[in-house]
Amino acid sequence: MKKQRILKLGLPKGSLQEATFRIFKKAGFNISLSSERSYFPAIDDREIEPVLLRAQEVSRYVADGALDCGITGNDWILENKSRVVRITDLVYAKQSLNKVRWVLAVPEKSGIKSPRDLRNKRIATELVNATKDYFRKRKVSVDVEFSWGATEVKVSSGLVDAIVELTETGRSLRENKLVEIATICESTTQFIANTSSYQNSWKKAKMKQIALLLDGAIAAENKVGLKMNVRKQDLEKVIRRLPALKRPTISNLSQKNWFAIETIIDENVVRLLIPELKKSGATGIIEYPLNKLIY
Repeated sequence: MKKQRILKLGLPKGSLQEATFRIFKKAGFNISLSSERSYFPAIDDREIEPVLLRAQEVSRYVADGALDCGITGNDWILENKSRVVRITDLVYAKQSLNKVRWVLAVPEKSGIKSPRDLRNKRIATELVNATKDYFRKRKVSVDVEFSWGATEVKVSSGLVDAIVELTETGRSLRENKLVEIATICESTTQFIANTSSYQNSWKKAKMKQIALLLDGAIAAENKVGLKMNVRKQDLEKVIRRLPALKRPTISNLSQKNWFAIETIIDENVVRLLIPELKKSGATGIIEYPLNKLIY
């Protein structure tokens, strides 16, 4: 009996979990959990064996071969100094797979203006190795300690002189009367592979299939499709109003001197565009969501 081929996939538990499950669903993979405490999701692909881990750990287990591939942040790849194959970036605006930054922050009234002002001072962070590397390259001696959480409170209460913390908007820093003075690193969510697994022809092909579908799902974010019918006399006028990705698809209808137009546009302009298309002569306008967009 032929042995079942299996791809071991690490998925991030925590803040990235919901966004990851959602984008996999758009890509065509339905992932579900029997309970909130479960670490072994079900997936409707018999060739994939997923497991939930903290994003901080995924790259380490991918690097040592316990997992064939996984989803994690570039920050944790750098932090763990993991030797992995980066298959594709997973960046999109909705939810929490967008780009984030780890920033060096100090109290507003500390008088500290640059990283050099922190010489011989104490810094708290979860991103210890990357922070040490940052200061080592600048030849600034600092004491970097690991923080299990509530990092902003430690600097506000005077336990440490500065922190390195993850931020998207900077709102939490401002609420704690902190100001950022440098960016330690930027991070995007990545689909990564174990180097040996990536040399296996079947596993590599399977990973590339997943990556293609994930990329397609992300490319379709914030975009919609539009269909409409147009008389020949109004065709050029309608086309001029369409901000198509390339050129709209135009086909003849069975009714003489009528055309069907189909195109893809950004979702945030459609509410303004549809009334203009109607004025220009378009009729039977249909807007529909997109799951995947493969270039």
